[in-house]
Amino acid sequence: MDAENQRLLAAEEGIHVCQGQIWSQHAIDNGDGDGGICYPCYPSREHYLKPAQGPSDFIDCVCLDGWTCDFLSARRDGFQGGFNSRMGVGPIETVGNLGEQVGRKEMLDTTAMHFDQGHALNGFGWVTGIWEVSIAHDNDLAWWLQAVKDRWPDTQVLTEGAFGMEWRKHTPNNASLNYRFDAKGTGAPGSEKELEIRWFMNQEFRLALLHNWVAGSPWMAIDFTRYDLPAHEPQALQREWSLMNVLNQKGTRPQDKPIRLGQLPPEDQRRIYARYPELGKYA
Repeated sequence: MDAENQRLLAAEEGIHVCQGQIWSQHAIDNGDGDGGICYPCYPSREHYLKPAQGPSDFIDCVCLDGWTCDFLSARRDGFQGGFNSRMGVGPIETVGNLGEQVGRKEMLDTTAMHFDQGHALNGFGWVTGIWEVSIAHDNDLAWWLQAVKDRWPDTQVLTEGAFGMEWRKHTPNNASLNYRFDAKGTGAPGSEKELEIRWFMNQEFRLALLHNWVAGSPWMAIDFTRYDLPAHEPQALQREWSLMNVLNQKGTRPQDKPIRLGQLPPEDQRRIYARYPELGKYA
């Protein structure tokens, strides 16, 4: 949902939460929207995927993701390599494509990325599935909910509206955003078990680092999206609504090649290390 419509929701309709994006969406379902944050934020009036940088561009509408994906598969562009970038909690991409045993395991493994390490890093974990999660085979939704309850018994099942309003009570703006994720591949097709990805998402930028933890290869930056730069949404009908600038995980542009942090421009390195000084060892 574009920025102006989210502004209208808040200003004229009194609606302060919307499922405004599908995180990492690209080359699937005729709507491209990679470049945002997969956890709640307030969008900028410039672009629905850009977190507001201050009061002048602030929209009081909590923008939420609608489809939690495996972080490893989500770095792919659509069906690149014969895989599915949307693979995660949804039974369409998991059980439907992989069969019940492998598919259900992937649904739960993706949930664990947020409820185990994600919870430890962020203080809360959030997994979302829009109505398509109910398109199932042999009650996959019921199985998944029961498995979540058994493994994480304190989980709450809320509407996105209720969750967004609860988040809004505790978070008045984007200044304190600092989402972090650390996930290893699950072994499902497109989620290589030997790879590990780390995401850093805040008001100013998002950064993704990837390495082979089995081989001990260097950490490489596969995404660095700056949110302090001007951004513009399309003014005509088109499918490409992504926010891409310095480096993007999908690898669709010539400049989108994995690089060491030390190969980024000095200004970008200073920006990263000011927030995460511990990343200097990966330069």
